[in-house]
Formats: sequence, C-alpha cells, structure tokens
Amino acid sequence: MEESDSFYIIDRDEWKTLAQNHTEISLNDQEVDSLRSLNDQVSVQDVKEIYLPILQVLHKYIKHYNERQIEIKQLLKKPAKRDPYIIGIAGSVAVGKSTLARFLQTMMSRAYPEQTVKLITTDGFLYPNETLIEKGILNRKGFPESYDMHRLISFMGDIKSGRRNIKVPLYSHSLYNIVPDQYEVIDQPDILIVEGINVLQLPANEKIFVSDFFDFSFYVDAEADRIEKWYLERFGVLLQTAFKNPSNYYYPYAIGDRKKAFAMARNVWRTINLKNLEEYILPTRFRADMIIHKTTDHYIDQILLKKH
Repeated sequence: MEESDSFYIIDRDEWKTLAQNHTEISLNDQEVDSLRSLNDQVSVQDVKEIYLPILQVLHKYIKHYNERQIEIKQLLKKPAKRDPYIIGIAGSVAVGKSTLARFLQTMMSRAYPEQTVKLITTDGFLYPNETLIEKGILNRKGFPESYDMHRLISFMGDIKSGRRNIKVPLYSHSLYNIVPDQYEVIDQPDILIVEGINVLQLPANEKIFVSDFFDFSFYVDAEADRIEKWYLERFGVLLQTAFKNPSNYYYPYAIGDRKKAFAMARNVWRTINLKNLEEYILPTRFRADMIIHKTTDHYIDQILLKKH
C-alpha cells in the first residue's frame, strides 16, 4: 500500500482483499443491470471487489459517528436520538456518480435493514431554465451560480436537525429542467446520500457549505479525455430513445442530422462541462474522504482513502 501525506493509496488487487470476510450482501446480474447508469460498466465482480470493501469502510465510520453522538449527547444531557449520517458524492458529469450512489443506497439498505437510506441528487436544486435565462446563465448550467445554493444548504440543515417531510424539487433529464410543482419528500432518513457535481465546491457567497454537513464524502475521478468519451457515449444512448417522445429535450437532435448532434455535444463538453470540471469540480477532489479512480471502460483501478 502506497501513501501520500493525506491519503492511503490502494490498488484494486489489495482493496478487494478487504471483502473476504464480508460476503452476506450480494447483488445478482439483473440487480446490477438495473442500478448502473446508461453506459456505465459495473459487474457482480465489481460489487465484490470494490463496493463491499467500501461498505466495510463506511461501517467503521458510521459506527464511530454513532458512538460519538451518544457520548456528546450524554455529556450535554440531551435526549438520546440518532442524527442522520450524510454521505456526499462528487465528480464530473458522466463519470459515474449516480451509479455509485444507487449501489451504495441499495447495499446499505441491506446492510442496515432497520434504517432508512435515502438518495437525492442536487439537480433538483438547479434554478429552473426560465430563471437561468433571466439571469443570462443558461449556458453555465451546472456551474456553482446555476444552483439555488441557499435552498440546498437550508435543506441540508433541515435534514441534520431532524425536520420532517422536507420537499425536494424534482429534475427531469428528459425535459432538461425542473419539473413544475413536483417534489420528492424526505422524512427523517437515518442515512442520506447526496450526489452532485457541486457538492464539494466552495461557493463564494455562503458562510456555510454543503460539504459542512457531510459525514463522509466520495469523489469519482477519471482523466478528462475518458470522461468526454463516456459523455458522448451517453449522449448517443439518449438519442436512441429520445426520438420516441417529442417532449424530450433531445428529440430535435434525435430526429435531426446525427453528425451535427454530436458536434453540438462535443461543443457542450468543451465549453461547459470540461470548463466546469477544470475550474470548479476537479480542484475539490482532495477534499473528499475517498477518491475512486477509474480508467478505461469505467474500470476502477485505485482507491484513495483519506487519513484522519
């Protein structure tokens, strides 16, 4: 095992040995297929070699967190109640954050059957397209200023304080916009997974940050040229289904000239997603507690675990 000043650097062959004594949780091929994102590559073998060891690490952190909360409440003579454990997942567009989030939710629900494990994405806290147009920043969707950060931080505070029935706006990727008057209700989860490109960023105008509420955080990492390839592959998959639905944001591209559509997608990657990655997302990588590094075809080859 290699080390840096801040992280243990663990290659896959060493990482997978951590799962040898933890085999009671498993997923079959059908479950794996249903959880992974459009063009992500995850296998049952990945569940055994990557996700089970991640679960073991999280179990240690959660156990320590709960013990510490009990001790602090006893010291302060406060009622004994379990505070929610919040996990953040950051990384570029198309790098596989959603896949990690869904696998963690499913596996943690099985590991802790008596607890409620919920998942949200920060997409719901994007300003509606109409607001972005008014602000003149529709072409910066996904950048820090395109999020209603005050609302997102208020939501995080409500979760930590145990408020009930909190509404989260719904975002539709097929509409490429917030869905009007539709919400998901989050009601006192024991564990909350928060996935989004912006969750480890440091907005300039806030005194408190989203990541201040995290008890553990992940960054899904890969080289930019690989992520661009995955982004374009996903765009192609979206076009294959969008032509069936005229209300789909990608419908005009799906029924139009395919070369022009991909030229547009490459331009969006270069001028928006890559710029956002380089300027705002990648600089937050080392703020994460665990960095999951991917190589060709989403293959996870290395884990970096922060020293605490």
